[in-house]
Amino acid sequence: MAKICVITKKGSIVGGGYSNRTRATQFNPTGKKRKYLNIQKKNVFIPELNKSIKVEASVQGFRTMKKRGVYATLLKAGVIKAN
Repeated sequence: MAKICVITKKGSIVGGGYSNRTRATQFNPTGKKRKYLNIQKKNVFIPELNKSIKVEASVQGFRTMKKRGVYATLLKAGVIKAN
């Protein structure tokens, strides 16, 4: 299963490289490392539908849900369908 947020549609990134001190002295790569999102699984209650669903999203996605509303955010993301 891909580690992608269902709300923000973001995935992992590859980070790492050279420090400036390493560039100045000798060739010694610090190495690349894949950095993953903080994916959480939570049961979210939707008052408009009067039911709860299990959502797997990043913490940033849950903050978006808190700001914009659960129903509107999940509807826009395509997780749930309109009545």
